[in-house]
Amino acid sequence: MYKTMDYPMILFDDIGSYPLPQGKDRNWVAASVKNNDPEFNRVLVDTMHQKIEAGVRIPTYPQFQDMNKQFLDIINNESKTDEPFIVKKEHARIVELDAMEEVGAGYYNKTGEKLNLRICVTGPIELYLNQFGGTAYADILYSFATSIDRFIENSMENAEHFMISTVSIDEPSIGINPQIMFNDSDLIEALATATQTAASGGADVEIHLHSPLQYKLVCDVPSISVIGVEAAANPSYLDLVDKKDLEEYDKFLRVGVARTDIFNMAAALNEKYDTNVWKEPGKLEDITKEMETPETVEKRLEKAYSMFGERIKYAGPDCGLGSWPTQEIASCLLRNTGIGIREFLRRNPIRLLI
Repeated sequence: MYKTMDYPMILFDDIGSYPLPQGKDRNWVAASVKNNDPEFNRVLVDTMHQKIEAGVRIPTYPQFQDMNKQFLDIINNESKTDEPFIVKKEHARIVELDAMEEVGAGYYNKTGEKLNLRICVTGPIELYLNQFGGTAYADILYSFATSIDRFIENSMENAEHFMISTVSIDEPSIGINPQIMFNDSDLIEALATATQTAASGGADVEIHLHSPLQYKLVCDVPSISVIGVEAAANPSYLDLVDKKDLEEYDKFLRVGVARTDIFNMAAALNEKYDTNVWKEPGKLEDITKEMETPETVEKRLEKAYSMFGERIKYAGPDCGLGSWPTQEIASCLLRNTGIGIREFLRRNPIRLLI
């Protein structure tokens, strides 16, 4: 029989990266992390509040650091490892989560509920490629995977004022980068090792891909339950995924329903206005006023749901917003995305088979 739910069962999340406030840059971030500058925590808290106020139900901690360097700087530090490329658990820290404790405490005081948080950790394959390129040393790949698992374990064990409900492994090279020389069994083992604690700890485990060409490989990783597809900018990506595979392996989708490819969208506006919109920021607002509107988001989710139905568990922007020009326009995109998702759910109460 079917049961109709009167609350959202497709969860609105975001990928993580976000524009820095005006006057701040990556050099400031690196120096702030190195020097434990309390101003960095203030920026993290303020930015996380923007995400929550925009309606993101499962927000990712703001990612301002380089996705590879953030982890490699620790993994490559001999004083912080048990053996080469295997980080000591006490040093496997995502420093941004310290600031999330303040956010979580405030959220609980305001709502009476614990904040559900998404963490995004660079995957072992991406880290390996960044450091070693196309040479395939499986033992080193597995060491990276063990380290990533320790970052996740440490984060989940030490979360006090929030709950890590979703763990995402960021693997943009899978299906795109020809440098990946490992066989499938090595890739599957590495992904399984990196996500074992997240899965056993009860979190939804997601993999963020930039292309779904090799989604079937992910189907063979039992600990990964959600496959991310950047379908807003590339609607044809949905055609590459077979719902029967998702059902057979009990996998779900995270569907991108708002475009984040800011440079492509800006190029379209340049052509429309015959100008350089980066020098006329007011025209960039067309992205959220005319292009990525709530109505557009709703239509994309409607299309995806017609193909995959209950196999869609998460929806949100395609990718991160770190390359967007300001926090204001990024926040507007998040608000539009949330409105579109909520309107779809209002019009289409989710029916669950029970």
